[in-house]
Amino acid sequence: MADAKPWLTDVPSSIEQRHAPATMRNRDAIADLLRNILPAQGMILEIASGTGEHAVYFGQQFPELIFQPSDPDPECCQSIAAWTKRESMSNVLPPLQLDAQAGRWDVAKPAAILCINMVHISPWESSIGLFAKAASLLDPGAPLYLYGPYLRDGVETAPSNLDFERSLKSRDLRWGLRDVGDMDALAARNGFDRESLVEMPANNISLIYRKS
Repeated sequence: MADAKPWLTDVPSSIEQRHAPATMRNRDAIADLLRNILPAQGMILEIASGTGEHAVYFGQQFPELIFQPSDPDPECCQSIAAWTKRESMSNVLPPLQLDAQAGRWDVAKPAAILCINMVHISPWESSIGLFAKAASLLDPGAPLYLYGPYLRDGVETAPSNLDFERSLKSRDLRWGLRDVGDMDALAARNGFDRESLVEMPANNISLIYRKS
């Protein structure tokens, strides 16, 4: 059986409150980029929030926005709630148990959607579901933000990412690094245009799509 949470480490302070080491390494770089992407107001839906550390940190960095974290895993939803309670976050809503492959999402209309480090740790069908639901929820011009390691034609893949790819495949053959060209094609089929690709630390990239 695949390990559904390969990014987790030991619990920091309680059985519910989990920790993902990558969060501490990438949160500032992501927040700096989001300052130029997110709207001035509204609800920001995060898909596959994992431990909830990103949602809480972004809530602290953008107090004028409301963040709606979500995850299909009930243990992750417990962790999200625990982090939100620990940090006394009034602008981070209780987590929703949303699955990218589900038929529909029972969620209020967001002003933007964030999805960090999900695409490679899930079947391709999850990416299909993500874009389909984002297309039905977002208004024209609203952003869909993706972050993680990707493959690109004409760009040499870092050895660390190749090692990560092998590790992912050893857990679940349906997982793995996706090609940016495939992501762009999926986006186009759902009415999104890629606005930009931004190089990020540790051989990751940010993909910013806008609903056309």
